[in-house]
Amino acid sequence: MAIQRISSKWSKTKVLLRDEHISTHIPVTCKYSPDALARLLSEFNVVFLKPDIGTYGRGVLSIEQLNQENLDSDVNIQTNPYLYRLRYATKTLMFSSLEELDLGLQPYIHDCTYLIQQGIHLLNYNNRPFDLRVLTQKGPNQQWFSTGIIGRVAAPNKVITNHRSGGKCQTLETLLSPYMNAMEILNQQRTLKKLGVAVAQQLQKKYPNIKELGLDIAIDDHYSPWILEVNTLPALFPFKKYIDDKEIYRRIHRYAVSYGRFSAS
Repeated sequence: MAIQRISSKWSKTKVLLRDEHISTHIPVTCKYSPDALARLLSEFNVVFLKPDIGTYGRGVLSIEQLNQENLDSDVNIQTNPYLYRLRYATKTLMFSSLEELDLGLQPYIHDCTYLIQQGIHLLNYNNRPFDLRVLTQKGPNQQWFSTGIIGRVAAPNKVITNHRSGGKCQTLETLLSPYMNAMEILNQQRTLKKLGVAVAQQLQKKYPNIKELGLDIAIDDHYSPWILEVNTLPALFPFKKYIDDKEIYRRIHRYAVSYGRFSAS
């Protein structure tokens, strides 16, 4: 039976929000409209826009509502003409009103369906934001297991961490050791793995033929995990290339063979 893939981020989000526990780990998310953008910016100050259907971080933008705290000390918010900062890849654009901002977004959005998501302030590694990829797979016994976790550090001046956008992989221990001791890192790892299994079990209710998931997880400055996105065609090569414990990838590969992503040869 073919492995089921779900392209729509919004469809997956709606299913996950039905679970009371999982929903507490999902940033506020809605479909893009000028009114929704204004509402979320007033509430969260920073939001991300992402295409409902898309991979590798393509088309992701960040928007920040400026205030005196995030302006240079010699700039006064009362006299500064720019109130909104739009970032895309390494480009930064400034706008003085929501109307101008909406017009400025159109060349990026076109006629595509976009989502707005509450911005999460990520932890940093060497002054660059990072997130985590939690890989969850269905094992040969048809039970779900979170088989690997790897971190992704954003490239300089980038707003996303994806490998295709220049992000660099690091181990969970490397990224969290400046913030936590060994026992706290172990507990965080257990929490993330349980979350991966819970997400898989919830999505399986709607999509019974999914076999593997990649959860993109942000860790905020309170060390709380946030599910930024769930991918049903996760990349497996980072776990082979960047993790020293080769038994982790052997298990990942064995599970992938059992549900038909890889051949047994």
